[in-house]
Amino acid sequence: MSLLESIAGATNAAVPLPWLATAGQPSAEQFAAAREAGVKVVIDLRDPMEPRPFDEAATLAALDMEYINVPVVSGALSDAVMEQVLAAVRAHAGEPVILHCASANRVGGALIPYFIADEGMDEQAAVDAAMAIGLRSAEFMEWGLDYARRQG
Repeated sequence: MSLLESIAGATNAAVPLPWLATAGQPSAEQFAAAREAGVKVVIDLRDPMEPRPFDEAATLAALDMEYINVPVVSGALSDAVMEQVLAAVRAHAGEPVILHCASANRVGGALIPYFIADEGMDEQAAVDAAMAIGLRSAEFMEWGLDYARRQG
């Protein structure tokens, strides 16, 4: 089973890089399928207080998968949060990873600087890639672009 097949059916499921699956909230069954597809790390951008259909941390622990939570919250976007997201992605670059939030909107914004700095995309290509995986918010787009511009 491929990385994309393992999360098929999750909102905005995509594989923008060969090792990176992005999506809205996967189900417990999709996480189990992803584990079978080789995923060992899940990076969750949802706030712990957001309602969820199951205990993600416990589900992933039972699957022997690493769970990393970096809450990305509208109205509270900062360089520190972006740096935590980028550090988690970079620490696991090249190995099968799932990066998700509720809809992949936050995922798209957070990946803009990664696409530019680490994948060599220009701004438009990075925004296009982010929109293709679920970015819909101008706030998250500007957060990613602003961070990338100041780092460049």
